[in-house]
Amino acid sequence: MESNKYQQLRKYLKVKASSFFHTYSLPRWMLFIHDNVVVFLAFIFAYLLRYNLIPADFLLDHALKQGLIVLIVYASFEIVFKSYAGLIRHTTLTDISLVFASTSASMFVLFIMSLFGSLLKADGYEVIPVSIILIHYVLVNVVLFFMRIFVKMVFRFATSAQASYSKRVLIYGAGEMGFVVKRVLLSDPKGIFRVFGFIDDNRSLQGKKINGIQVYGREILSKAFLEKNKVETLILAIHKISPVRKSGILLKAINCGLEILETPAIDKWLNGQLEVRQLQKVRFEDLLGREPIQLDMEMIGTGLNNRTILVTGAAGSIGSEIVRQLSRFSVQKIILVDQAETPMFHLENELRKGFGHLNFKTQLADVTNFEKMDLIFQKFRPEIVFHAAAYKHVPLMEGNPHEALRVNVGGTKLISDLAVKYNVKKFVMISTDKSVNPTNIMGASKRVCELLVQSKAVQQGVKTQFVVTRFGNVLGSNGSVIPLFTKQIHDGGPVTVTHPDITRYFMTIPEACELVLEAGFMGKGGEIFVFDMGKPVKIVDLARNMIRLSGLEPDKDIKIEFTGLRAGEKLFEELLSDLENLLPTHHSMIKIAQPGGKEYSQILLKIKDALDNLYSMPDESIVAFFEDIVPEYKHSKEINGHSKSEPVTQETANGQIINRQL
Repeated sequence: MESNKYQQLRKYLKVKASSFFHTYSLPRWMLFIHDNVVVFLAFIFAYLLRYNLIPADFLLDHALKQGLIVLIVYASFEIVFKSYAGLIRHTTLTDISLVFASTSASMFVLFIMSLFGSLLKADGYEVIPVSIILIHYVLVNVVLFFMRIFVKMVFRFATSAQASYSKRVLIYGAGEMGFVVKRVLLSDPKGIFRVFGFIDDNRSLQGKKINGIQVYGREILSKAFLEKNKVETLILAIHKISPVRKSGILLKAINCGLEILETPAIDKWLNGQLEVRQLQKVRFEDLLGREPIQLDMEMIGTGLNNRTILVTGAAGSIGSEIVRQLSRFSVQKIILVDQAETPMFHLENELRKGFGHLNFKTQLADVTNFEKMDLIFQKFRPEIVFHAAAYKHVPLMEGNPHEALRVNVGGTKLISDLAVKYNVKKFVMISTDKSVNPTNIMGASKRVCELLVQSKAVQQGVKTQFVVTRFGNVLGSNGSVIPLFTKQIHDGGPVTVTHPDITRYFMTIPEACELVLEAGFMGKGGEIFVFDMGKPVKIVDLARNMIRLSGLEPDKDIKIEFTGLRAGEKLFEELLSDLENLLPTHHSMIKIAQPGGKEYSQILLKIKDALDNLYSMPDESIVAFFEDIVPEYKHSKEINGHSKSEPVTQETANGQIINRQL
């Protein structure tokens, strides 16, 4: 019975204390006043101790006046060291050190002052007995230290009120960042998390306890250990970590069913302080584990500096990132062209806010409108063009082949024609892996664009350097699988995947755009640059990992449904066609696709004829046009959207075997 009353009283006190700490926070000026009241009263008490608690043995008036001198000295050093600036409930060793530094400096100054007063045989209030200075120094430190530690202990008692309902957490990183995260979790009034232990790769720390919390090695990331100790969450508290190492940690944690969070960059903390609500879920991109791309900044800078640059499709995922990458260089002006008004509005606001140094002009325009685009070229005279404008959604283009031809092919033809007319120095076209052995209208249209650009590159008298860059899916682009899966998970599922075996290459948007810049100024004209996309990823594995990264369990919390391949959709994407050879460049992640022979003059004539008669042609004629220009294109009706299920290999002249999927 008494035990129940004790538990009820304890719970009551915890709830009240937690409510108090959640509602109130001691202002700095009040702590400053508190500390100085302690200094003054401790000095008077030091006099009493020195004279055996007999007030009649010393002059109280003399002691009070000396107390004021001591108060001024101590207050001055408190201001210098800001020993009152920290929140008492979050007192750390650093805060205690500042108090110690402040009191020690004050004691030293008072000692020197009294010593000189004695040597000069002064009889004023500045001569304070050394014994009283030392007694006072000890008293002040004891009281100030005790008060801070006591408040912190009460706070920890209060915030442990909901500990039995908290998630057990492992913090990866027992360094400074790990301690910050631990302190934030312990100080959270809601008690969402309870720290079970640290994980650190430093063997000298493993097996030890830091602030009473055990430090483990990475080997504890096993289902058996985590289930036994009921650990649910892993928080990454280490920023200087290689992508490969981080990917390994994440994959291991995901396979153990852990919820994974990480701390944001320090410059994103609110008012310089980390809060629990700022802990964020890791991104799928982190699972790729690729090292940062090394760019030839000198070569790119030589090509970009003091140039006027035009970017089509500037408000799209790729176009806008190209603009951000261009901001790293001393470009003269960037012309942003896109017909999407709202995305263009948001891009303009972003550039004004975060890239104030950038000289740019936004132009709402359709890349198939000759009069408007000619006016833009005539007005701004761009020297470099990055052509990223295109329709990209496979199912939509299957149902709208005329628009794929008009926008993708027609837009590329118009912009490339204007590039020649206005003597543009460099034209870089953004292509896609769907252009390789295409099975859909979108891929076929992009392959025609590649051939069109190559045709321009070999025309007599053309000075513009035409370059094509080809890569696969970019993570997080508008309308891509990552945002789709994110929304489906947020809505509670199901997550829809077209086929259990479907795979895709993936690259982050910044990675792709960095390689676009590198390849753009590597090329001399006519090349198709193919990017190393790493290993293809099974979409169903991507879906499962995204569900786990959200702290949920696939097929238990969120169901995965297979909907069947869509019209024109491949099981496997390729980066190199059967008719192309692969040549190396000085950059390990960029190769050149060397095409077979093509009759480029005929290609340009056929494209012009198709565009001139665009809307008089039925859908079947558009398909026939693409099949004529791109013989490897097989319309989805013939093969039901499937490509070869096995990678094709080809032996090169030097006997090397190349995987056609790279």
